[in-house]
Amino acid sequence: MKQVYSDVFQYRGTHYDFGYVLGEHLRNSPILPNRQKQWGPKKDRHFLINQEEVKEAIKKIAPRIWDEIRGLADALGMNMEDAVRMFGGYYLEYGRSGCSIFTDTDYMIRNYDSHPKSYEGRYMFYQPTDGGYAVIGPSMQITGRIDGMNEKGLVMGYNFTHRKQSGDGFICNMIGRMILEVCASVEEAIALLKEIPHRHSFSYVLLDKSGESYVVEASPREVAARKSNVCTNHFYLLDEENRYRQEESRRREETIQEQQRYATDPYQAFKVMNASDKDVFSYKYDAAAGTLHTAAYFPNQMKAWFAIGPDRKPVIFDFNKWLQGENINIKRIKGELDYDAPFVNMALI
Repeated sequence: MKQVYSDVFQYRGTHYDFGYVLGEHLRNSPILPNRQKQWGPKKDRHFLINQEEVKEAIKKIAPRIWDEIRGLADALGMNMEDAVRMFGGYYLEYGRSGCSIFTDTDYMIRNYDSHPKSYEGRYMFYQPTDGGYAVIGPSMQITGRIDGMNEKGLVMGYNFTHRKQSGDGFICNMIGRMILEVCASVEEAIALLKEIPHRHSFSYVLLDKSGESYVVEASPREVAARKSNVCTNHFYLLDEENRYRQEESRRREETIQEQQRYATDPYQAFKVMNASDKDVFSYKYDAAAGTLHTAAYFPNQMKAWFAIGPDRKPVIFDFNKWLQGENINIKRIKGELDYDAPFVNMALI
């Protein structure tokens, strides 16, 4: 078992200042050198951008995120073209992953499945003072969010479907950040997902204080929404977009539905996703489909649970208290994975 961890960051202030503080931290972190090494020669071939096009796309939807990228660039002494390529979430290639999500009227629980070497180990609290909603959740590619909840109680998580026939557009983690940054409800999030361009095909699972959850199936060609409380890695409405092989995804979906029938409270539901003996938690790390974290969000309580690795009791965050000015004392969330590689925030890989 490898000991791993996520660092906890909290910040209140403008997006530019937030970006600058993040950039100062990244100067002494192995994250960027590891990313550069992982992307290697693919960067120039796959990460093509038009800076003005990306700027226009971001500023149309969540303009303050552009200020955050400027802050990152200034702190790192990086030109804006490189900063946009690194942090803009537009065009960038995204690795294959698994993921499973279950919702009830009061909570969402999700397993994030991917490769440990792709995980940057950063759990963020950010309350902007210049526009946009405060958000809690783990980051990806610094500016993006893997899952999370905002101050209005909107909860979001996404699941990979495929990368075939990709288009010009935003990748999943930046889309997740935009949803949480600008949307106050499931209805607003669905409308945004139908408006923005999508790079790849993903499902976005949404829940708010109303208790109704939706799965939004999004591809570069079409977006469709349906009510559902379980999501793995295949579409229903956009069936023509599915991968050829869906057996494992459908089996996992059926397992979650069967196991959750016997979950009598949120903790039991969390254990269904996180326990090593329930056949939902995945150890397929070499296939970029091993479970890295299990997260739970409670929009009415405004609380978040988070655990790294299997069979863990979750760390519990009271987001409402944080929004009222009470800082989080936890600096690091620790866990263990049955894999030798560290996260990219821990050491040069």
